[in-house]
Amino acid sequence: MREFDYIIIGGGCSGLSLAYELEIHGKLKDKTLAIIEPREEYKKDKTWSFWKVASHNFDDCVKKNWENFSINIPTKTNHLECVNYPYQSVDSGLFYEKVNTKLKENNNITFFKNLKEINLKNSFIFNSVPSIKKDHRNLWQHFCGVEIETQNDFFDDSIFNIMDFDCDQRESVHFFYTLPYSKTKALVETTWLSKMNDSSQKDYDKQIKDYIENHLNLKNYKITYKEEGAIPLFYPLNEATKHKINIGTAGGMTRLSTGYTFLNIQEHSKYIRENIESISNTKKFQISKKYQFLDEIFLKVLEKHPKKMPHIFFKMFKSSPKTVIKFLSNKSNFVEDLSIILKMPKWTFIKALFY
Repeated sequence: MREFDYIIIGGGCSGLSLAYELEIHGKLKDKTLAIIEPREEYKKDKTWSFWKVASHNFDDCVKKNWENFSINIPTKTNHLECVNYPYQSVDSGLFYEKVNTKLKENNNITFFKNLKEINLKNSFIFNSVPSIKKDHRNLWQHFCGVEIETQNDFFDDSIFNIMDFDCDQRESVHFFYTLPYSKTKALVETTWLSKMNDSSQKDYDKQIKDYIENHLNLKNYKITYKEEGAIPLFYPLNEATKHKINIGTAGGMTRLSTGYTFLNIQEHSKYIRENIESISNTKKFQISKKYQFLDEIFLKVLEKHPKKMPHIFFKMFKSSPKTVIKFLSNKSNFVEDLSIILKMPKWTFIKALFY
């Protein structure tokens, strides 16, 4: 059986981001890497969107940048700017093509469908496959999005809508999300924050059709692409092992209150690359304990008071957009944290400390 210096289990966003980071910085010139990925082919299957609060390797995979956004609840809309930190949407198809083209240049990198052909004994392993126990108490961000195309100009592509709560909540937290890529093309997504116990929430096609036709008042359109997903709003099991590091969602790189993962993956990849020569003894990389604590309280409120959440999200964005974006992207300082916290219904959040 073949042996490798490094093994990456899972060739998705986090696994490929790490491999690319190591390759472009020359860390695989004299080292061998195996990437374990069962898929038969790489094609567009996801859209990763985030505020650009830090640089990353994939600006040429960005489908669109926005410097304006809106959030709305029934009867109220708030329009905001994000010029300092533009919102970006990365096309996974472009990402896969860029990374795999680069990795194929190095004969030290080999893809496998499973682990059967590899001896793991003397390798350092980077694992991106989360270990998740099914638990009816766990919260998820689950969603379905479609890209639609219209014959005539319809969308204002200078602004995106991050949360539209003017929709059926069904005793959970539900919103729509619209990213206009051009005047004739947009991603429209239905998103739920819930325990996924209610299967009726998964009539995604019906929800999207109703929203497009009766809320956006768009009748003549065609669906060109569809994606579905579920992001755990809890940390998967992540046991410390001397010759193994979990990455991506498996490694706690998902911000629990938002589901944002892409930029955290990029920062983790950079951290691993910078410490690769002594990786067995390197301190664990993680999202700041501050955000872990605040997210835990936030999710307790979400679980106990789902009906209050549209107004809580709306109030949060009453702060300076720059402050909110930094807070949601793990880049805020104490003063900025405080300004967000003071916008929240204080008694509701204080009680959450004792749930």
